[in-house]
Parts: sequence; structure tokens; C-alpha cells
Amino acid sequence: MKAIKIGSKIEIYKDTVLTYNELPARSYIVRFEKMTGFYLDEYADIQVKEDKIYGEQVCKVQKVLQTYGKFNRNLGVILSGSKGIGKSMFARLLSVEAIKDNIPVIVVDQYIPGIASYLETIDQSVMVLFDEFDKTFGDIKPSDGEPDPQAALLGLFDGITQGRKLFVITCNDIRKLNDFFINRPGRFHYHFRFGYPSADEIRTYLYDKLAAEYYHEIEQIVTFSRKVDLNYDCLRAIAFEVNSGESFCSAIEDLNIINLSQERYNFTVFFENGAPMYARNRNMDFFNDEEISVCFSEDDYNEILIVNFWIEDSVYDMRNDCMSIAARKLRVTYDEDYEEEQVAKVKGLVVDHLEIQKVREKNLHYAV
Repeated sequence: MKAIKIGSKIEIYKDTVLTYNELPARSYIVRFEKMTGFYLDEYADIQVKEDKIYGEQVCKVQKVLQTYGKFNRNLGVILSGSKGIGKSMFARLLSVEAIKDNIPVIVVDQYIPGIASYLETIDQSVMVLFDEFDKTFGDIKPSDGEPDPQAALLGLFDGITQGRKLFVITCNDIRKLNDFFINRPGRFHYHFRFGYPSADEIRTYLYDKLAAEYYHEIEQIVTFSRKVDLNYDCLRAIAFEVNSGESFCSAIEDLNIINLSQERYNFTVFFENGAPMYARNRNMDFFNDEEISVCFSEDDYNEILIVNFWIEDSVYDMRNDCMSIAARKLRVTYDEDYEEEQVAKVKGLVVDHLEIQKVREKNLHYAV
């Protein structure tokens, strides 16, 4: 039997009770019971099972831990981007390395009123991971009289609490984050934005994952990825099916990778004797079996040139990382309703080829 005194209250526990001056370096998850309140439950060991980590994740993880070691206050890190492109992998990798550095990891996977106050009581260096923060805190509507779940955490993130903590949040939709999170490096020093893998990254991944006898499928998969965004979850599933002996064309018909809506693309028509014309951010179904028409203009206003084409005539241009259609495959017409001189000028241009490039997510960081 063990008797533990907390203030003037004494509670009796079995001999299995252990006491620590600090949390041991392992992973925990926050739980709550109505009768006893908040507590930490031991979490399953966080592991990184992948043989190879792609991109700059390892370097970024070391950057976070080095900065945390230099800070004399809390450090916040935002991991944002679409599903399946590496946020959870980064979080797991960071968690594993934090535990190696004797930093316990506390996972928060749900909003519970009062959780900020509970986390404040942990008076030691810990990493607190808020998984899918935009769902667990951003989608919650507070009850009458309760503060907004995200706003309630601001004091915790500001570093005016006990201990020196490493706060990490993952989110798919940054529009659901509180305005006081974005562009506030005092609260969140880092914001790592995860994008879809490039053609070269996809090629590298597939050469690693596919058996040599299926390497001939790689360029077809890369070409497909220039039409539709593929995350690492998609690539993993594709590699599995192809390694099982199924062709990519057959596998993609059954996988949970489907065409729910039109994507957006930039079109550029190049001429042998003039400057290119552009049609930007246009909707198109790249798997349409009908003729497609796109209008172009010299001045972004007078759309005199009309280019018609069939998607099946497009080929992947590796050098320019886009889909391309040769002039002989295009049907070019003109809108004769404009001034005769303007139309004549455009008719004098000799079309060389058309390029189609998938509109990717905007780079949220500044390029200087």
C-alpha cells in the first residue's frame, strides 16, 4: 500500500504506484474523466517504419530541435498542407528524435474545455503534439459562456506558462487556424508547408519502391501525376498494385484515387514568330474524351485566338514538366468579331505548340 498526500488530502494506492520528479521520456496522450479530471495515459510507442525519408524532413527535424535547445521560451511549429503528403511523418520523426533527447511527447487528439490549464501545470520541457488541429480545435463551436477553443490556447502558446514546451500542430486547412496563429512567429516560430511531390521526387520514390521488372511503368505514373496531384499515400498504393503484377492503367481503375472534380490548369500557346499567349487558372477535366476549346489573347482582354484540342494528343514534356501538344494536333480558329487589324495580326502568328500545366498550391512563404 502507498499513501500519497496532496495538500491536506491523502489517497490510498496499491504498491504498483510509482512516483517521478519528472515525466519519463516517452509518449503520452491526454485523457479526461468526469470524476477525476485530466490525466496522461501511456501512448503507443511512436515509430517511423519507413526505410527511407524523402525530401528535407530529417534536416528540418534537426533544425527544430536545435532551435528548441537555444530558446529560453516556448517554441511553436505549424505543419500544414493537404492530406497524405508528409505532415504526420514529420510529426512522428520529430517525436522519435525528441524522446531520444529526453523530451517527453504529449499527444492531444481532442478538444476538452480546460485542457490549456491542465497543460500549463506540466512544469518541464515537453513536446505537445496537436494532431489535425484544424479539426480538433478549429471545427469546435464553444458552448455558451465558453471561450473559443483556439483562443483559449493563446496564453499557453505565448510562453507565459510553466516549463519550456515545444508545441507542434498539424493541419490540413490553414484557413481554419485562428488569425493570431498565422504570421505570429512569437507564438509559432516555424511554419513548414508540405506540398505534393515533384516529378523527380515521384520518380525517385518509384525506383525505390518498385521491383526492377516494373520500372517501365514509372514514366506513365509520372505523366499521370502531372495531370492529377498524387500524395505519398497514393504513390504507396500504386506501387503496391504494380508490384503485385498489375499494370498501372488497370490498377488506377480500382484504387481509391478518383476524379471527383475538375482541376485547374494554366495554358500557354507558343508561336514560331511571336511572344506566347496565356490562359491561366482555367477549369478542365484532363480525362475528358471530348474536344476542348481554350481562348487566348495578346492583351488578356481581346480573346481572338481559339485553340481546340483533344487530351489524348498530349504528351509529357520532361524538360518543362508539363503536358504538351504539337501544332499539327491543334485546331486553331479566330474570333472575327474583333477589329480587322487586330484579327489579321493574330492570324499572322504561326502556332508552334500548346503547353498545359497543372496549377499547384500557392507557395505561402515569401521568395526573396
